[in-house]
Amino acid sequence: MKFHTEYLWFNTKKHREYINITGEVEGILRKSGIKEGMILVSAMHITAAVYVNDAEQGLLEDIDVWLETLAPFNLRYHHHHTGETNGDAHLKSLLMHHEVMIPVTDGKLDFGPWQQVYYAEFDGQRKKRVIVKVMGE
Repeated sequence: MKFHTEYLWFNTKKHREYINITGEVEGILRKSGIKEGMILVSAMHITAAVYVNDAEQGLLEDIDVWLETLAPFNLRYHHHHTGETNGDAHLKSLLMHHEVMIPVTDGKLDFGPWQQVYYAEFDGQRKKRVIVKVMGE
């Protein structure tokens, strides 16, 4: 089995952003030369997420509203007693999860219709990274 690892870096312009990273992940897969296996895409920060879903603007807006409803920004989180003010970002990350595993078949991401990979930032405007690890033959 072979392995190939790269990192994607982000420094978002907004506090919350949803970035389609499918093209970058596909490029890393091509560089790896792996034709059959798996690819792990994982946010390396506890206030970000990686997920797979449709690349449709209305859905992105719905996801943002849903997350803000379930984990709204406010200053009443116990986490804020530590001096931080990003308790909502931690909770949003838990809801979306920090990583995905995607099958690789014949050198391509083996997605269903409409599926894309997204990086979700919930406490942005600072440098963060995502690990992309390709495993297979």
